[in-house]
Amino acid sequence: MIDFTIETEIERPVEEVFAYATDPAKLPTWQLNTVSAVPDGIGPVGRGTRIREVHSAPGGREVPSLVEVSEHEPNRLFALHVLEGPLPLDARLTFEPRGAGTRMAFRVHGSPNGLLKIASPLMKRPLRRQFEAHCAELKRVLES
Repeated sequence: MIDFTIETEIERPVEEVFAYATDPAKLPTWQLNTVSAVPDGIGPVGRGTRIREVHSAPGGREVPSLVEVSEHEPNRLFALHVLEGPLPLDARLTFEPRGAGTRMAFRVHGSPNGLLKIASPLMKRPLRRQFEAHCAELKRVLES
């Protein structure tokens, strides 16, 4: 089982942080291994929206996945459930106003299956570092 939460204080209003962090078009600007993220269909992103993501993997390989927005409360909560992809991890982002800024908590959780289940204890630390880097990049982008 993989389960960790990264908390980040961002000196921008919660509305700006939520809008940026939940915009699929912006995902490659802060999730450093994301090549693209494109919603299926048209209209605003909300509960039930499916997003096709492509991530870069070691060796320059591109790995596609399909995620679905499982929770969506503007300026408060955004969660994704992996429908297709090599690593069945879900993400849940919560946003809280803190003075003039925002406290964002990014929870990653899931239970890999197959051979990845055996490697799951070894994957937790590198995955946590990767998501810490994503959150630090989001903070850098929004505060610059």
